[in-house]
Amino acid sequence: MRDNVTVIDHPLLKHKISIMRDKNTGTNEFRKLAEEVAMLMGYEALRDLPLEDEEIETPIEKCNAPFIAGKKPAFVPILRAGLGMVSGLLTLVPAAKVGHIGMYRDEETKIPQEYYCKLPKPIEDRLIVLLDPMTATGGSADDAINQVKKAGGTNIKYMTIIASPEGIERVSAAHPDVQIYVAQIDRGLNEDAYICPGLGDAGDRIFGTK
Repeated sequence: MRDNVTVIDHPLLKHKISIMRDKNTGTNEFRKLAEEVAMLMGYEALRDLPLEDEEIETPIEKCNAPFIAGKKPAFVPILRAGLGMVSGLLTLVPAAKVGHIGMYRDEETKIPQEYYCKLPKPIEDRLIVLLDPMTATGGSADDAINQVKKAGGTNIKYMTIIASPEGIERVSAAHPDVQIYVAQIDRGLNEDAYICPGLGDAGDRIFGTK
């Protein structure tokens, strides 16, 4: 495991992800679990946000109190499945900006194809947290990180719920300057490049489509 990969090993995450894996878990419950897992992961991924003291007055007296400093972070889901993680993180940082990167996987080549990119400005002054529930081959994450860097982003993190060993190795090797947060690393990929045991197509399960 490379130094820029953090596996968030927590009993609550394991429990919630196990329910997500179950094929009998319905859309509404799956969607809520994705939000909850993202929020729990965000607590760890955002622990190094910079702080600065400001003077406030409590009901008792004046004091210096810490507040998040600088530009607010931006959460950037990789469409469409990454949308399922946004609300959980906005619960933690309601004032954060939200960008979007749209990609789909070509079913023949398994290579990601970008169709949309809208990022908050100024991007170079803020933390960018890319979101994708699944990291299979790592192609979408790799390309999305490159898009953020091309736009001027330098402080980038990547959050994913479930990854394959191949995918996490590809992303961490290609971007040693990006801190990666993952909740579970599964066994590997099948012949269709799906994570095993995985949880199926996260986008379909979040939005109730087939």
